[in-house]
Amino acid sequence: MDSSFVLYLGRHTLETALLLAAPILLTCMIVGLVVTLLQAVTSIRDMTLTIVPKLLAVGVVTLIFGGWSLEVLLRFANEIFSHIQNVGQ
Repeated sequence: MDSSFVLYLGRHTLETALLLAAPILLTCMIVGLVVTLLQAVTSIRDMTLTIVPKLLAVGVVTLIFGGWSLEVLLRFANEIFSHIQNVGQ
């Protein structure tokens, strides 16, 4: 195992983590912006108004993208385990 493989592995791990987190993070950002604009227009300052829509949106996005996320994670795990198997030989 040389340094280029370790760098590849670290880069691939970070890319996979970003790919898995992107739908949820983007959803939180978009819902947060919409709720903030709504609060600015209506002058409502209730904390539950910011948290509840985000939780609901994240739940829906998790249900929608859950199967895809699992496929990406399983593909990554299979690749890692195949590299571990090759190192052992």
